Amino acid sequence: MITFRCVKWKNFLSTGNQFTEIQLDYAPTTLIIGENGAGKSTILDALCFALFNKPFRNISKSQLVNSVNGNGTIVEVEFNVNNKDIKVVRGIKPNKFEVWVGGTMINQDANARDYQKHLEQQILGLNYRSFTQVVILGSSTFVPFMQLSTKARREVVEDILDIKIFSLMNFLLKNKNKSLLEDIRDVEYNYDLTKEKVNLQEKFIEEVVNNKSALIAENQQKLWDNRSTIDYRKDDVKALEIDNENLSFDAEEKLKVEQKLKKLTQTEAALQNRKSEHDRQIQFFQNNDECPSCEQPITESTKQTQIESRTTKIGEIENGIADLQRMESEEQDRLQSILTDLETIRKNDVEKAKILSSIAELEKFNAKLEKDIEAYQNGSVSEEDKIKLAELKGQIKSIEEQKSKLNEDKFYIDVARNLLQDSGIKTKIVKQYLPIMNKLVNTYLSSMDFFVNFNIDENFNETIKSRFRDEFSYASFSEGEKMRIDLALLFTWRAIAKMKNSTNTNLLILDEIFDSSLDNAGTDDFLKILNTFDKQNVFVISHKQDMLFDKFRNIIQFKKEQNFSRMV
Repeated sequence: MITFRCVKWKNFLSTGNQFTEIQLDYAPTTLIIGENGAGKSTILDALCFALFNKPFRNISKSQLVNSVNGNGTIVEVEFNVNNKDIKVVRGIKPNKFEVWVGGTMINQDANARDYQKHLEQQILGLNYRSFTQVVILGSSTFVPFMQLSTKARREVVEDILDIKIFSLMNFLLKNKNKSLLEDIRDVEYNYDLTKEKVNLQEKFIEEVVNNKSALIAENQQKLWDNRSTIDYRKDDVKALEIDNENLSFDAEEKLKVEQKLKKLTQTEAALQNRKSEHDRQIQFFQNNDECPSCEQPITESTKQTQIESRTTKIGEIENGIADLQRMESEEQDRLQSILTDLETIRKNDVEKAKILSSIAELEKFNAKLEKDIEAYQNGSVSEEDKIKLAELKGQIKSIEEQKSKLNEDKFYIDVARNLLQDSGIKTKIVKQYLPIMNKLVNTYLSSMDFFVNFNIDENFNETIKSRFRDEFSYASFSEGEKMRIDLALLFTWRAIAKMKNSTNTNLLILDEIFDSSLDNAGTDDFLKILNTFDKQNVFVISHKQDMLFDKFRNIIQFKKEQNFSRMV
């Protein structure tokens, strides 16, 4: 069982830089009241954010940071699982995610996703969807069970019945089966290939015995052809080596060219700067009649002299720049020629390596041909060929054993997968609990004066009938009647979870369910159900404080002062 102790937050939504703390196990029933925007529902977002890294309501993560303070967002949740004290700390600006067990923080070497998965699977035993179906019932972004897809309904029920492990096992077996099929295909290919090699080797040995003269001649011809090929390829190697020698260059030459290019570029940039400075001075004398420093007038002769002098210098600089650009072009051509030669040398080296490798293979093959010729001349099959045939037959036997083992493994995996299908073990377990689920739902509906016959089948489709056997759909009911169905399902999931001890928890939070859909009679019936809960801590968020004030053991009020919400 998960026993939630407390939750606290600061710089979270409208809360300022002081922790707001709520004891979650203080009273059996607690009413949370306050005006709109006072921060009543912040507890929902704080719990979901701390545990699952996303708020309950449709709010982006960046919007969770208090807009006034802009940083230092912290949420802490403390709870007990199987007599182990757990604390989860999560923050924004700076980002923080810590899980403490018994006062010691769990090693954070794993990435954030794996760290989160450990929290949900190994500690909490529930995910976000299960949490919002069993612990929280909200009025805004909450998606009731009846509005979920069939797949999502199945996942919720599997979580509650603690049978999702079968889906995980089925997934793992599916991947294992896929891998096995690939292995079987590989083994069958190797079997066929090795079988063909055995046939060829047996045929070869038979031909050696019956046709040794022809084989000797054939192998000698191959030997001569290979030797001729080797000579040709050695000539190709020599040609490549000569080409590389002709293309070889001093590595320092490339460095010198690169350095010269760099200096030329720098010199050109300096000249361009000098030209720009002369241009600015010419513009100054053209546009100004007095010195801005001494405020003395500038004579026309002075202006003309300066303009002519600087125009002359600009011409000289432009000529210098043109010379530099010509030199740069020449050096670029030299560098490109060097790089082209270098690439040719590299390609020649690669081709040379390929040729030398092929020569080595041919020489190795020739050595075998020479041994075979010698064996044929002696009138017997070589020992090497006999060993090769024995090895191939041994491989055939090994492959057959491997194939048999893989097929056996696949058979057992197929049997296990059939059992783990949705229609297998899980459906049998669901069917066992369906009568209990349906009975509980109808009991809770009757307690809220809503008399219908509600049933869920093994495919998680609902059937709703009146006393007169009229059939209805969930969508055909009023909002108040839908809320009664949602509440009945919520209580049912909690009861089933308690039976299974899967997602059993002390905490139940109901957000504004009294404020819109439930009438006064529905509210009274619902409160009667709450008072029957044993060892539960129920929090109700509502605007109807006048009607509900005296019906709860504990009252928490939120107010908003100077743009910050606080608990009073």
